[in-house]
Amino acid sequence: MRISDLSARTGIPVATIKFYLREDLLHAGVRTAATQAQYDESHVARLRLIRALLGPGGLSVAAAHQVIQAIEEPPESLYELLGVAATAVAGPNLDDALRALDEAGFELPEGALDVYTEHMRQIAQFEIDNLPTDSSAAAVRYVVLGTVLVEPLILALRRLAEQEASARRFG
Repeated sequence: MRISDLSARTGIPVATIKFYLREDLLHAGVRTAATQAQYDESHVARLRLIRALLGPGGLSVAAAHQVIQAIEEPPESLYELLGVAATAVAGPNLDDALRALDEAGFELPEGALDVYTEHMRQIAQFEIDNLPTDSSAAAVRYVVLGTVLVEPLILALRRLAEQEASARRFG
């Protein structure tokens, strides 16, 4: 398909596709003339990944480039590849979170970290058990979007559970 067809198929403007090509986020099409190229399903899939990384993933172009480079030239293990993806979307770390609690003078109830840790391990194990392994791109997409989109879902579920617990205790 031509770039205009690729644009129509993906809903991404031609100018944006050309930007992705210049930034080496999207691999080049097969040249058919000096100013024309043909694109295929691999371009459609890559554009979906790029949009996921830059859109909901919130990655910068540079971070998205690192993730895509790791997909194209995967590290030795899937573990290392997923590390690249996880690092790209990393938010505050545990030390930062604990420091913020301390600076605010907020004390967690006794045993709270142990309870949180155990539940997060269960969630993490479930996610890793369900991680697609058929392709590097699918695995990275799962990690990046799973981090960016599932974390707010987990927080929303926590708030709903707190409302239910509050209603049972105080309602």
